Amino acid sequence: MSYFNTLFFGIYPYIALAVFFIGSLIRFEKDQYGWRTGSSQMLRAAELKRGSHLFHLGILLLFVGHFVGLLTPPAVYHAFGLSTSAKQLMAVIAGGVFGGICLRGLWILTKRRMTDPRIRATSSKMDFAILHLLLTQLALGLLTLPFSLAHSDGSTMLVLAEWAQRIVTFQGGAADVIADVNLVYKAHIFLGLTIFVVFPFSRLVHVWSVPLGYVTRSYQIVRQR
Repeated sequence: MSYFNTLFFGIYPYIALAVFFIGSLIRFEKDQYGWRTGSSQMLRAAELKRGSHLFHLGILLLFVGHFVGLLTPPAVYHAFGLSTSAKQLMAVIAGGVFGGICLRGLWILTKRRMTDPRIRATSSKMDFAILHLLLTQLALGLLTLPFSLAHSDGSTMLVLAEWAQRIVTFQGGAADVIADVNLVYKAHIFLGLTIFVVFPFSRLVHVWSVPLGYVTRSYQIVRQR
């Protein structure tokens, strides 16, 4: 068990991140035509719009929450008068709300793609694989919330944060830190890392091309009077 714990949570994170970054770069260099979402917006557009908005809103908020929550040292939020238990409660509430929003949107998108014959015919095996991976990952994330509430002192949150910080700072012993955490957390982490692995080979690569420039660009003049 110690061997597998080290493999999955001490070595696999670096494999996943290497595939994520290097694979994305190779995909961009070799397959720019496939660097797209493969949108099917002409079919059942209203359903796509509703599901897409909910999913993207939820996933962005979850990403920010995980990033800040796991990588912020305790001393930082303690300096603002926020205790570990209070941060834990905030994380559980935010995770439940944002996770529910994201899950609702993803369920709409999955049902649309699975049940419409025309959309299903234009979808790849990877499209379905990603949808089911994301659905499972969201379900696992929501499943961790009752376990987090059972540790209202935030002790488990601190352990998970230490693991993440050790990984990103290349410190040893990361796997040992989470050796004794509940299996549901480990499954959530492992599946999250697996999504990083398949990322470069799916339509998820469009995330790299998020049009942030739209926020500050000038208006486009279509017609002048």
